[in-house]
Amino acid sequence: MDYPAATHSLEYKSSQARRKRMRTALYHLAVGVLGFIMIYPILWLFASSLKSADEIWTQAASLIPKTLTFKNYVNGWQGFGGITFATFFKNSFVYAGVTTIASVASSAFIAYSFARIDFLGRKFWFTVMLLTIMLPPQVLLIPQYIMFSKLGWLNSFRPLLIPKFFGHPFFIFLMVQFIRGIPKELDEAAEIDGCSMSGIFFKIILPLIQPALITAAIFAFYWTWEDFMTPLIYLNDPKLYTISMALRTYADPSSATDWGAIFAMSSLSLVPVFVIFVLFQKYIVEGISTSGLKG
Repeated sequence: MDYPAATHSLEYKSSQARRKRMRTALYHLAVGVLGFIMIYPILWLFASSLKSADEIWTQAASLIPKTLTFKNYVNGWQGFGGITFATFFKNSFVYAGVTTIASVASSAFIAYSFARIDFLGRKFWFTVMLLTIMLPPQVLLIPQYIMFSKLGWLNSFRPLLIPKFFGHPFFIFLMVQFIRGIPKELDEAAEIDGCSMSGIFFKIILPLIQPALITAAIFAFYWTWEDFMTPLIYLNDPKLYTISMALRTYADPSSATDWGAIFAMSSLSLVPVFVIFVLFQKYIVEGISTSGLKG
C-alpha cells in the first residue's frame, strides 16, 4: 500500500472540507450582515416606540432603550380629535379585508373565462387586460375622481371598494397562467360525469389553484393595507381614515409632534403584515413559481 499517497489524499480531502466550511461560514456571515442591514429600520422603529421622547433622538442609533416605556402606545392609541386608533384599525381591516376578498374572487372568475371558455375576441380582450397593467395609476386618478364625484360617492368607502369587484389585472394574469397548467382532461372527465361549467370551476379549478389564490390574497392585503393615495383622495372625514392616513395626520408640522406615539402606532400597524407573512410565506413562492409562464 502506498502510504504517502493515501496520506496525501486524506490531507487533500481534509483541506477541501476546511475550505468548504470556511466558504459556508463566510456565506452565512455575509447573509446575516445584509439581513441585519435590511431589517435595521424595522428594529429601530420598534426600539424607538419603547423609548422616551428625549431618548428617541439623543440615542437614535441605539436599538436598546435605556428605560422601557409603554406610554407611547397608550398616548398613540388615544388618537386625535376624540377618535382612537381602534377606529382607524377597524377602517383599515374593512378596506383591506373587503378588497382582498372581492379582488381575488372576481379575478378567479375572470381568469377561468380567459383560460377555459372560448368566446369571441378572447385573445384581444386578454391583451387589453394585460395592457392595463402597464398603465401608471396616476393616469386614472382624475377620470376616476370625476366619475365618482358625479356618482356622489366621495367621502365614502364606495370608490375604494366597488372597483375591486371587477378583478385585478395582475391577479387575473397570475391565475390564467396557473389554470393553463391544469390538464383539460379533468374538465372533460367532469363533463362526462354531468358536471356543469360552474361545477367544474368550483369543484375542480378552485381547489387546484389554491396556491395562486392565497398568493393573490396576500398581495391584495399588503397593497391595500399600506395604501395611502386612494384614501387620501376620496376620504375627508377623519372617522373614515385608514391607519396610513391617521399616521400622516398625527404628525403635525405646525406644532410639537409626538414621535414616540407615531412610532408606536406604526409598529402596531406592521403586526398584521408580519403575521400574514409568517403564516403564508410558503404560498407566495409556490404560487408564483408554479404559475410561471405556461402556454
